Amino acid sequence: MEHTTTTTVGAVDVHYDDQGGARSALVVCRDLTLSTTESEHVADIAEVEPYEPGGLFKRELPCILAVLDLGPHLELLVIDGYATLDPHGRPGLGAHASETVGVPVIGVAKTPFRTATHAAHVLRGIATRPLYVTATGLDVAEAALIVMAMAGPNRIPDALARVDRLARGRAQPNSRSSPSW
Repeated sequence: MEHTTTTTVGAVDVHYDDQGGARSALVVCRDLTLSTTESEHVADIAEVEPYEPGGLFKRELPCILAVLDLGPHLELLVIDGYATLDPHGRPGLGAHASETVGVPVIGVAKTPFRTATHAAHVLRGIATRPLYVTATGLDVAEAALIVMAMAGPNRIPDALARVDRLARGRAQPNSRSSPSW
């Protein structure tokens, strides 16, 4: 990923409701620091697959694809979770998204996953707990540098905190409203 050119980056997150549905959110920026939001989108999904251990992507990927359809073509995607699940590259949600969408994916997880010993530990701001960064389509060390440089003074970069609030319905998108699915 070239750091000096304009890159269209999307940060996505999904939140599940108690009625078997979900809301997915997308924040689109034109720089790797995710400092300037170009657009925001949300998609409400009426029905999602039940959770299947080892198969989170089966539940979450359709939600991500629904909201990605509402935004521009991306060159990089940042997800809440793991891109790969172990040092041998066992695919996580991010790898499945990368394969489906055809762009590199950075996974940013807030909690450790027992087999993800390859994840880069990124400390931001004054945080004492790291973020766990994995990637597919780019080097993990480069992905960690990108996450470290993302806008915001806190452990969670501003754009990732914003997309979480959108997915949870705690904020409304700044751009035009997105349809329900």
